[in-house]
Amino acid sequence: MSAANAPGTARRRAPAARLRRLPLHAAAALTVLICLFPVYWMAATAFKPSRDIQSADTRFLPHAWTLDHFRTAVQADGFAQFWRNSLLVTAGAVLLSLVVALGAAFAVARMRWRGRRQFVLAVFVAQMAPWESLIIPVYIIARDTGMLDRLATLTLIYFMVTLPFTVVVLRGFIATIPAELEEAAQVDGCTRLGAFRRVAFPLLAPGLMATSLFGFITAWNEFAYANFLIIKNQENRTLPVWLSSFQNTFGTDWGATMAASTLFALPALVVFLVLQRHVTSGLAAGAVKG
Repeated sequence: MSAANAPGTARRRAPAARLRRLPLHAAAALTVLICLFPVYWMAATAFKPSRDIQSADTRFLPHAWTLDHFRTAVQADGFAQFWRNSLLVTAGAVLLSLVVALGAAFAVARMRWRGRRQFVLAVFVAQMAPWESLIIPVYIIARDTGMLDRLATLTLIYFMVTLPFTVVVLRGFIATIPAELEEAAQVDGCTRLGAFRRVAFPLLAPGLMATSLFGFITAWNEFAYANFLIIKNQENRTLPVWLSSFQNTFGTDWGATMAASTLFALPALVVFLVLQRHVTSGLAAGAVKG
């Protein structure tokens, strides 16, 4: 009898469980809406005609659409140059961070050496430190060494900003890979570096994708250092700094400002969507392979 009643009991409990989770789902949906609304308003304003933007009759859904604001933004002085600068600085910082952090993470996760714990603690402290507080010392160093107004300086700074997080994340991924796999490869004739490259490195794809995503978004959106270190040579400005002066250039042309902001956000959104898919698939593949 109890076996016969078990399916009915489970069916009765299912609606109750869904009701208990309803407040959590509602809170999650509300949080998503609150976070996405500014993004939606930015994109919607970029497509609105100027008369609708200035109108007191606020419309959440534009009744007319235009691409004039995007044409204004793309044709603005320096748009292509600043776009290229941002791509170069961001890509350089991410690649440097991955190469250096991979070696540091391997040394921390696989080797035993004096001062290893202190090194890990220093990495965590560097990760928690507010980098904006170092703007003045960095500016003085760059000024005294003749490194102001250079994209290479921004690349090095963004590299230093993203390096602690990259080391921490990659260390965790390397620690989850059994060392016996590399030892077996060494028994088969591989060197220690060869064993890591052939066995452990392919399994680090999720960690590499996650850290690349963080590094790209951090460097792409950074404003403070780019604003303070690029002073005289305005051709080396990046897109965030260019956006800050966009309103001064176009006065009250909020449509062009929102269009430029939408174009600025697109690369980070595309990278996030692409890498998120690879990170998820890599984690699932790693779990299946064991």
